[in-house]
Amino acid sequence: MTETVGNPAAAGKPEDEGTNRGIRVPRVHTTEGVHPYDEVTWESRDVVMTNWRDGTVNFEQRGVEFPEFWSLNSVNIVTSKYFRGALGTPERESSLRQLIDRVVKTYVRNGVEYGYFATENDAEVFEHELTWMLLHQVFSFNSPVWFNVGTESAQQVSACFILSVDDTMESILDWYKEEGLIFKGGSGAGLNLSRIRSSKELLSSGGTASGPVSFMRGADASAGTIKSGGATRRAAKMVVLDVDHPDVDEFIETKSKEEHKIRALRDAGFDVDLGGADMSSVQYQNANNSVRVTDEFMRSVESDGKFGLRARTDGSVIETVRGRDVFQKMARAAWESADPGIQYDDTINDWHTSPESGRITASNPCSEYLHLDNSSCNLASLNLMKFLRDDLTFDAELFEKTVELVIMAMDISICFADFPTQAIGDTTRSFRQLGIGYANLGALLMATGHAYDSDGGRALAASITSLMTGTAYKRSAELAGAVGAYDGYARNADSHQRVMRKHAAANDLVRTYHHNDVAVHRLATKVWQESLEIGARNGWRNAQASVLAPTGTIGLMMDCDTTGVEPDLALVKFKKLVGGGSMQIVNQTVPRALRALGYQEEQIEAIVEYIAEYGHVIDAPGLRPEHYEVFDCAMGERSIAPMGHVRMMAAVQPFISGSISKTVNMPEEATVADVEEIYFEGWRLGLKALAIYRDNCKVGQPLSAGKSGKGDDKAAEKQIEYRPVRKRLPKKRPSETISFTVGGAEGYLHAGSYPDDGLGEIFVKLGKQGSTLAGVMDAFSMSISVGLQYGIPLEFYVSKFQNVRFEPAGMTDDPDVRMASSVLDYLFRRLALDYLSYEKRAQLGIFTIDERNAQAAEYDSGPAAGGAELDTMRSTVDSSSDSSRSGGEDNQAVGSSTELMELRLGKAADAPLCMTCGTKMRPSGACYLCEGCGATSGCS
Repeated sequence: MTETVGNPAAAGKPEDEGTNRGIRVPRVHTTEGVHPYDEVTWESRDVVMTNWRDGTVNFEQRGVEFPEFWSLNSVNIVTSKYFRGALGTPERESSLRQLIDRVVKTYVRNGVEYGYFATENDAEVFEHELTWMLLHQVFSFNSPVWFNVGTESAQQVSACFILSVDDTMESILDWYKEEGLIFKGGSGAGLNLSRIRSSKELLSSGGTASGPVSFMRGADASAGTIKSGGATRRAAKMVVLDVDHPDVDEFIETKSKEEHKIRALRDAGFDVDLGGADMSSVQYQNANNSVRVTDEFMRSVESDGKFGLRARTDGSVIETVRGRDVFQKMARAAWESADPGIQYDDTINDWHTSPESGRITASNPCSEYLHLDNSSCNLASLNLMKFLRDDLTFDAELFEKTVELVIMAMDISICFADFPTQAIGDTTRSFRQLGIGYANLGALLMATGHAYDSDGGRALAASITSLMTGTAYKRSAELAGAVGAYDGYARNADSHQRVMRKHAAANDLVRTYHHNDVAVHRLATKVWQESLEIGARNGWRNAQASVLAPTGTIGLMMDCDTTGVEPDLALVKFKKLVGGGSMQIVNQTVPRALRALGYQEEQIEAIVEYIAEYGHVIDAPGLRPEHYEVFDCAMGERSIAPMGHVRMMAAVQPFISGSISKTVNMPEEATVADVEEIYFEGWRLGLKALAIYRDNCKVGQPLSAGKSGKGDDKAAEKQIEYRPVRKRLPKKRPSETISFTVGGAEGYLHAGSYPDDGLGEIFVKLGKQGSTLAGVMDAFSMSISVGLQYGIPLEFYVSKFQNVRFEPAGMTDDPDVRMASSVLDYLFRRLALDYLSYEKRAQLGIFTIDERNAQAAEYDSGPAAGGAELDTMRSTVDSSSDSSRSGGEDNQAVGSSTELMELRLGKAADAPLCMTCGTKMRPSGACYLCEGCGATSGCS
């Protein structure tokens, strides 16, 4: 069981301080004399979650009670993940009322005990307001609150942790232990290894130190072991190294070198699929890596100057390097393997409210929480679409009042929370770090007619974020007057006030463009002034107030269309239906956006029908081209440019206490120079942290240039040139012909073999005789046939042409290859199935439907890990479509919006499969989220 540290006897109770005045709580959403539960219509639901592959039931709880407006997906997620008690027992929760009461009443009870409310009536109003907002999906606490609060288990409320490690073996072993305890509890942690001396320095005993990268191996193995023995998702962790550490080059290349190893093992026939038997030899796969860079280093990159790498023991310069060389290595490694990310140290610490208590050296796994070592942060996120009025204006006043209530609840939780270690508990109670944030920004911008990558969209996002953080700090200052400032405030008062002035000054620089952002910005300006005035008198209750987290599972709980600060994934979504089955629908934000842009109802209907058929807005009837950008999404046609994501992050970063969990997705054709530009612009635009992911960077990358050229002298004297010999097919040879359909295009594949069973020729009939397409396919077929006869292995062609993307693409009529990203993708997958051995196909990830079902059955037959009962559930959806235009798509099973997007556009999204239910996940901040069961790839 996870080690927990309970509340000390003197946990800052206000009666000990003699300062209790309490907070008056006005009614915002509720009506006096009417309980929130009495305002909604409740209905009984049956939650039956089945495996999307074979339809077997993996979770079942019938007769659960939810409001009628909660979607099937949110009901499934909450019932399976958050209801407590053993299934089939009276102790099992069966109503949303029980879940909300369990959490809210715990908060209210502790709020009363610790003196947060001015009167008993204020406590009652607070309880009703919190209940109403949770009931109506206005906001949600992070998952640990739903798991633990009000239960007999430890009252852990934090999802984000930062650890520390010093240059001693005792500290390193403590790191392993503390990290393991946090992983065991299902959370993630980060730390900076830069205090550990480098491999270029001596030990006190006279030997040479092994360096921090060597200790990363042990921590990575530990994380992998805990993963395999407990939760099914990987352990979430962040490892940071300062750019002036002498081992920075080795650190930068850890992941990219392992990617080369994975490809070499795959080509040699080893099992390196996800969870494969031979993946245990691959290192560093359980952590995100980030390099912490300074302004000094970035200026050396800008000026092409020198930069010193410093000893950890005495700070002396061990080696002088060219800054641009190190920066280019970082960009190339990220281009190859998505790691390392980058953190901007001077920017982070310039916005640090508590520098007298220590520098900020690290972050949590997703980089949104940045504060002192050995600390934690509890999160909550607001659903921005709940504040959009019918006239498509943002209700800034309601948003302000809601933030006040949520921040108050979050601060109360620190009073009764338990923590994994004594040091984390002490720091968190002394600085009371909070992380309020939001979800559904992408949906809000589209609904109000703003392009995500536009000045107007950024202005609205910045204004909302400024209002949120300004209100959070204003309420924090009010709480300081009622129950006292955080313990570390007196020592850091000047610095804290300086950072508050920086936030207010950044707010003054926001340029507004539209009545929506003008109104929000005006209120934000007023709130910041009030926050400064109240804080000058009282101080602040919290050293940190806001972050932008991924909002994965809780985003599904709130029925959000988009997570965190992300844009919409695609215009056509996948929706489960009550009673089973599924359908594809056009995002409901699309009609609202069209109304905001001034289109009439008949025009809106025609545009929505077009999107339902094609999945994008290009050439939609009646839609003006200048409005296309409003409907740009993260993936698919007209996807948002990488720098558009960076600019949005830069717009909201000045109004976030911590940072932003977001990965900048880049197309496969992006260059190393493009990565350099993004990392450099991130620094110039004032971001605190940044990570990139290039599409397919972990799949099918070219191997390194080869051998060094240093060989044996005698071998160099005598060079033998080998030439391939063509092996022609006999006049009479076995062959087969296959008819196929890809994305509605019909064709024929003729494959001729050698008598000793080896493919020797292909001919492809596609298009009308004499057409350009038919001619190109004839020439292509002859080229492949000659190559096969000269000895080029079929598996080489398969590896090159599978996943090639172009139209026609989409559904096929082949049960073994149901989706194809192009005709070539289908042809070579089909040839692989017919002519390659199982072992070779396994290396390429190509299986028949029977083989996939067998693998699924084998996976499902394994025992569930102990305590992970609810995390091993699968979800499923039948495939049924509401669009008659989908044709054969009606019979294609999909499990998520990502798979539906692939179905509609014929493009493969570079996202992993969920390890709990097998559904393809979708991006969510810096990790991935499963829409089927609510699991994430690492972020809580």
